[in-house]
Amino acid sequence: MNPQVFLVGAGPGDPGLITIKGAECLRRADVVVYDRLVAPALLDYAPASAEKIYVGKASSDHTMPQNEINALLIEQARAGKIVVRLKGGDPFVFGRGGEEALALAEAGIAFEIVPGISSAIAAPAYAGIPVTHRGVAASFTVTSGHLRDDGIQNSKFVIQNSLAETQIFLMGIENLQGIVASLLETGRDAATPAALVRWGTTTQQQTIVGNLGNIIARSRDLKPPAVLIVGEVVNLREKLQWFENRPLFGKRILVTRAREQAGALARQLAELGAEPLEFPTIQIQPLADYAELDAALAQKYDWVIFTSVNGVNFVWERLTALGRDARAFAHTRIGAIGPATADELARHGVRADFVPREYVAEAIIEQIGDVAGQRVLLPRADSAREALTQGLRARGASVDDVAAYRTVTTDANAPRAQEIRARIARGEIDAIAFTSSSTVRGFMNAELSIDNSQLTIACIGPVTAQTARDLGLRVDIVAAEYTIAGLIAALVEFYQGEK
Repeated sequence: MNPQVFLVGAGPGDPGLITIKGAECLRRADVVVYDRLVAPALLDYAPASAEKIYVGKASSDHTMPQNEINALLIEQARAGKIVVRLKGGDPFVFGRGGEEALALAEAGIAFEIVPGISSAIAAPAYAGIPVTHRGVAASFTVTSGHLRDDGIQNSKFVIQNSLAETQIFLMGIENLQGIVASLLETGRDAATPAALVRWGTTTQQQTIVGNLGNIIARSRDLKPPAVLIVGEVVNLREKLQWFENRPLFGKRILVTRAREQAGALARQLAELGAEPLEFPTIQIQPLADYAELDAALAQKYDWVIFTSVNGVNFVWERLTALGRDARAFAHTRIGAIGPATADELARHGVRADFVPREYVAEAIIEQIGDVAGQRVLLPRADSAREALTQGLRARGASVDDVAAYRTVTTDANAPRAQEIRARIARGEIDAIAFTSSSTVRGFMNAELSIDNSQLTIACIGPVTAQTARDLGLRVDIVAAEYTIAGLIAALVEFYQGEK
């Protein structure tokens, strides 16, 4: 019998730590039942049509009791749906996955366990603390630091495991005093190194290091969730910490690019320690009628100048639809604004003859050479700036400025816009990255009023920066190189200067 329910470990918080099999299960899901500590980005693996049911638990707030969660899984499975029970960490490491599996077994429902990476090893690793290390620790134990449902501390369990060289306690921050007392009673020295890692593996990770004698005082204001690590391995953090040293660590940066292009920027920001929040302020859409572009592609031009990757892709879609290919430009010189546009042309078998040193329209006008009397085609967005068209005409060129695609701004009433508006109001976003003038206009059209004194505004180049200023924003960062790589470098330089 094929599994109807998948008990999937979501990992410790970093969405990149989900297993390949876990992601595959999510892609098949009709229903996703998920916990509080599951990275929201993992829900994007599920189909848009999948129902997503939150059953998160906190110490003082249980959205749904465990017996009701069990009943929900059974109910959804009996309705013929593929159910993914997405649990933080590993389902069988203090995740009550065993209880859910037993309930499914007793109900006669086929299930499968997909293990996940437990915070017991992942949080220490991201803090630069190996749970075992040659010559330091050859064993470790993982213990629940939580109180039982009846409120009785499981102190005997702590005592029985006190001989391990490394001791790890999950969910123990609220019971930290009792855990430390039990460890000291069973022979641990007050000078034994100890560390607490809160929100391990996420960009909000916080690590407090001390020893059993002072860790309580040092972590007095620390809130759950946190992992406690006790043992000499904690001393290795001084040399091995890596995650919190990243140049953009902990910064929440709003990425405003269109969804089709946001992924690469978001990924690079995450690799540098930031938490990218994707909010496409514009959408790239096809035209309702391609008659004008098709007619232009049938003509002969001296130059075709592509101003974006989008322009390249939409032109090639039309060439394909018309039964043509790169040979359409066999006797035409090709210009490209920026290396990304040139690279996209190369993927289609065309080498750009001209890429200006600065990636703006004004640089093309200045550097392209003599175009007097020549025919130029500009296939680009329907709302592109007039500077390039006017500048080329002023130099004597005959210019056909033809729309190849549309840019549409995000609806101010869309749920994602409302969510971002609330996060800005709560001060949960550090910076906004604008990659074009249209993303700035889209952001402002979404009615996202901001306190510019509390937000860093980063722009990919001077044109984008001027648009932001014209719309009332104070610009803090302008990339020296007008590319995504340049924008990221400028963000790193800005935040490194703050340290």
